[in-house]
Amino acid sequence: MMPEIDFASLSPFLWFSLIFAIVMLLWDTIEVGKNDATNIVNSVFGSRILNRKWALWIAGAGVILGAYLSSDVIETARKGIFSPGLFTIQAALAIYISVYIVDTILLYTYSAFGMPVSTTMTLVFELLGASLFLGWVIDPSMEAVNWAKAGTVVLGIVCSIILSGIIGFILQRAARGAIGEKWKSTTILLLHGGWVGGGIMAGLTYFMLVKGMKNVSFIKNIKSDIFSHEFGALIAIFALWAVYAILIHMSLVIFRKKAAKLLFPVLTIIGMFAMAFAFGQNDLANCASPGLAAIKLIEGSQAGMTTADISKVPIASGWLILCGILLVFGMRTKAAERVTKSEVRAGSRTESHVKLYAPQWCVKLGEVFVKWRKAEDGEEPLSRTHKPDDGHTRHYDPLRACVIVCVSACVIATASALSLPVSTTYVAFAAVLATGMADRIYVHGEAALKLGRSIWVIFSWFAAAVMATIVAGLVCVTIYYVGVAGMIGCFVINIVARQFVKKWADAQELRLREEELLLETT
Repeated sequence: MMPEIDFASLSPFLWFSLIFAIVMLLWDTIEVGKNDATNIVNSVFGSRILNRKWALWIAGAGVILGAYLSSDVIETARKGIFSPGLFTIQAALAIYISVYIVDTILLYTYSAFGMPVSTTMTLVFELLGASLFLGWVIDPSMEAVNWAKAGTVVLGIVCSIILSGIIGFILQRAARGAIGEKWKSTTILLLHGGWVGGGIMAGLTYFMLVKGMKNVSFIKNIKSDIFSHEFGALIAIFALWAVYAILIHMSLVIFRKKAAKLLFPVLTIIGMFAMAFAFGQNDLANCASPGLAAIKLIEGSQAGMTTADISKVPIASGWLILCGILLVFGMRTKAAERVTKSEVRAGSRTESHVKLYAPQWCVKLGEVFVKWRKAEDGEEPLSRTHKPDDGHTRHYDPLRACVIVCVSACVIATASALSLPVSTTYVAFAAVLATGMADRIYVHGEAALKLGRSIWVIFSWFAAAVMATIVAGLVCVTIYYVGVAGMIGCFVINIVARQFVKKWADAQELRLREEELLLETT
């Protein structure tokens, strides 16, 4: 155990670093809730199974429970992107503080414009940029960055997006071909509900075992007993599939219409809770690790320890529970609602106007794709828009929502089993886009705009990686050489930039609202 901090012996730089680490840790967690975590509720909200308020309550409970049961160890260097042992205490603290300063404004900007972005990706590239820039100015020959691991990160992110898209398209075509639009028809579900719903539940169970509950002790034993054998995981999944299919079929036989009406909505809610739990177990550590690592570095420095001595950081579960609560608070903000609505509308099946923004070059690319799809598929009419009892538009039905959740969960679980870094946000967005293509929603109505928005989002992901790398590097060098004044100056720039971003984002939202009202009246 490292000793408690003796505040009287801290230098001004360590004092401010400690304050910044705590404040920015809490602040960054809220920003993560506004963007990354809010994507958890998209399927339930987009299909109008639950309103956003109730979806957030259930997802929030999953996040907090996952945080409570998570591991008590967080890596100080996220996925081995850089080597803290090569830097002094002051240099390592400059890296961690710069990550938070950049991450809070980057996430705030994307949330303000309703753009989903990955916390995993931004933190990884911020660490990469900060350590690369600082290592170069201190000693150009220093190999501060683990380029092999950085390449694995990028490869994992790209492959997960592609894999989610391919699997989502195939599964949605198969499920839609079997069930069609009759997702609550007792007759149809007696034929196909068992194997479709059973497959979804088997995928979600595998996801929870491999990803969501990987840090729970008795789950580790189950995994080692089953998955350690050759084809053990495959056999287990098929066995679960068969069991779930039988149980679902029996419930349909016994309860008939009630079971048919609730089957896919209930499966979607279960999937949302599973993803929320996994987010609290694993992804929540992304926003907590730099701040907690900085605090432990300061503690260790008073015991004469170097950065090389602190490879892993033991923490109290109370920290992660607090972060989970703050993350849920961020999920309930208006900025989070803007992200949810924008992502849902980008994959909407409605033919009516959708309130979205995309640059003209993105819309033009969308038009090219729409023309190609029309030439390939013909003038096949888009499935009509469904409206639940509350009169709100159902952007996609519970069957598609189920597939989105299942695909996202399975891709994330598979990547975790292969020790590949993966983004919940990117995988979920790719699943929404792919299932929409499988349902042929990008043919009529506002198809070009929705595709243009999707292109703009994907382009912005790569732009975020570049900005995170460069800006974090510049901020880190400034803090290291200027010290406390540099830290305060960068923080002030962050605050001022937020005001400009808010002004631009609110102006864009107002324009889109006025455009929507104009189209409704004409």
